[in-house]
Amino acid sequence: MRGIFYFKLAATGISKNRKTYFPYLLTCICMVMMYYIVSFLCGSSTLQEMRGGEAVQQMLRMGVGVIAVFSMIFLYYTNSFLVRRRQKEFGLYYILGMGKRNLVKIMICESLLAAAVSIAGGLMLGMLFSKLGELAITKLLAEQIRFNMEIDPRAVVSTVFLFILIFALIMVRMLIFLWRSRPVEMLRSDRVGEKPPKANWAFALAGIALLIYAYYLAVTVEEPITAMMWFFIAVIMVIAATYLLFIAGSVTFGRMLQKNKSYYYRTSHFVSLSSMIYRMKRNGAGLASICILSTMVLVMVSGVMCLWLGMEDMLHNRYPREIVAEIYTEDQKQADLAKEIMNRTVEEHGAEKENVIEYAMMETSCFQKKDQILFDISDMNGLSIEDTGSLRQLYVITIDDYNRIKGGNETLGKDEVMICMPKNEKEYNFETVTIEGGDTWKVRKVINDFSPYGADAASMAPSVYLFVPDGDTLKEMYEIQKTFYQAAASEIEQYYGFDLNCSAEEQIEITDDIYDRFCREQNENADFSQRISLEGRERERSWFIGMFGGLFFLGIILGIVFIAGMVIIIYYKQISEGYEDQERFAILMKIGMTEKEVRRSVNSQVLTVFFLPLIAAGVHTGFAFPIIRRILKLLAFTNTTLLICVTAACYLVFALFYIVVYIMTSQNYLTIIGGRRGRGRQYT
Repeated sequence: MRGIFYFKLAATGISKNRKTYFPYLLTCICMVMMYYIVSFLCGSSTLQEMRGGEAVQQMLRMGVGVIAVFSMIFLYYTNSFLVRRRQKEFGLYYILGMGKRNLVKIMICESLLAAAVSIAGGLMLGMLFSKLGELAITKLLAEQIRFNMEIDPRAVVSTVFLFILIFALIMVRMLIFLWRSRPVEMLRSDRVGEKPPKANWAFALAGIALLIYAYYLAVTVEEPITAMMWFFIAVIMVIAATYLLFIAGSVTFGRMLQKNKSYYYRTSHFVSLSSMIYRMKRNGAGLASICILSTMVLVMVSGVMCLWLGMEDMLHNRYPREIVAEIYTEDQKQADLAKEIMNRTVEEHGAEKENVIEYAMMETSCFQKKDQILFDISDMNGLSIEDTGSLRQLYVITIDDYNRIKGGNETLGKDEVMICMPKNEKEYNFETVTIEGGDTWKVRKVINDFSPYGADAASMAPSVYLFVPDGDTLKEMYEIQKTFYQAAASEIEQYYGFDLNCSAEEQIEITDDIYDRFCREQNENADFSQRISLEGRERERSWFIGMFGGLFFLGIILGIVFIAGMVIIIYYKQISEGYEDQERFAILMKIGMTEKEVRRSVNSQVLTVFFLPLIAAGVHTGFAFPIIRRILKLLAFTNTTLLICVTAACYLVFALFYIVVYIMTSQNYLTIIGGRRGRGRQYT
């Protein structure tokens, strides 16, 4: 009977605090639902059977951990708000004769009810909408789907286990708080005086320094691989700087304004500025969280949308010809045999080759140190983040092949070379180039418009093309790098590619047929090259769509999760601001301020506080743009105009959504403020 009594008290407490508790339960249900949907899709047999479905699942597996960590942090944070708001209620229980043990039992029952409702509701909605997720991915992959309802037991078990763990941690935190609290302090928690905020110059200056350095990294790092390595460091610095500036920097700035007597001692500034300093002290962390979540949504959604919308361009950048073979052999006869197999297969299928490209090259990794090409890492004094900016992907091609590809008539002396630096990178500004372990060549010409090779579009390091006088020099380069890399050395390869005048389905059939014939020739002919890389644009299209479609879907899912977190923080912020400002504005009315002045003060403070994160998120996104652009180059995305347009559009749409959320949640704030005065009028 006692157990039922405690459960009734817990249910009553939840019901009476529904304005704050129901949004929390709704958020919990949403997190459970999202986690189950992503977990379900990761193991979906339907997706595994689709072309590109495996690539989608690889992308989604990254999101499982992200949602789990975010759910744990966010639900822990929102529950702390509920505990603070209910201190007076807990104090009343003490006055009515309940001891801490009784109150602990009520909180345990309340936690069990919240966990049961959240997990059950989230799983039910997750099972319902998981099929909708499959349909959405099917639409992205342009595939057909079986209309059957499936439930993944593994996804159910992992979801239940994760959120039981999260609710257990939350419950332990609540019990520790209750056990340490004093009844009288809890009963008078809403009347405890607040000490004047103090300026913390150390934290404020640290925040400014971190933010400036993070911005500096974002706009100055040039090489994509270096940008990717610095990106996560810069993100951590921006997050830390945002919290420091919102919590300490805002108060410090307000204190500076208070010392400016000509500014502070004005009717329009005196009350407003004083209240704002207290407001920022209490709510700086929440505002910083809103700013970080907003920035994450903007960066992530704009990035995945660019990748999805620019996928066709990226596909052509990665595969400049519809069928390409890279034949790794030094025997020209075997290379010619491979090309003959490809030509014969195309003819038998009744297709014709177009835009044929053919050349020999040697591809290897190296470091560029001024006018030197280095293969030995020890010459770089160890590999650090700074040294990654010197990492290069080197392609060595003869001048005859260059002229055949470009239709030129360039000539080189025995001691001369031409260099092509990648587009949008710094040009080569030296008169010679020295190859480690080899000779020094004169640089006859530097060009920047050569990039026929598709793999370099997604290279981790910037590409450098070195055009040499003849095949003997090409073999010399090969032998040099072989002395350094030994078994890991690159080989000379024959690159042969072309387009076809047939449909996508026929291109896939031709690619598969060429692949089968290569395999048969390798089994029957021991001298035939055992290393041949064959790629077909249309055959790889499904993998491309799967990978970027999976990123797009995951980005949207995580965007919804982060937006839900942002909305609930804003909602709780409005409620807490309302209750805290009730008494303050009643006092202001009593000391002689007019209702118009109070209304103006309310509007200026609330607008400043809640729109400051949106402005800061826009600034963060703007400075992140250069480093994001360079990271996207690793995925063969080079359409900067599209990235600018999509980022700007995402910010405008998000700002509109933010304004709508603010208007909707601000009604609670205005109702609380007006209700305290005992009148129906609200501040607008």
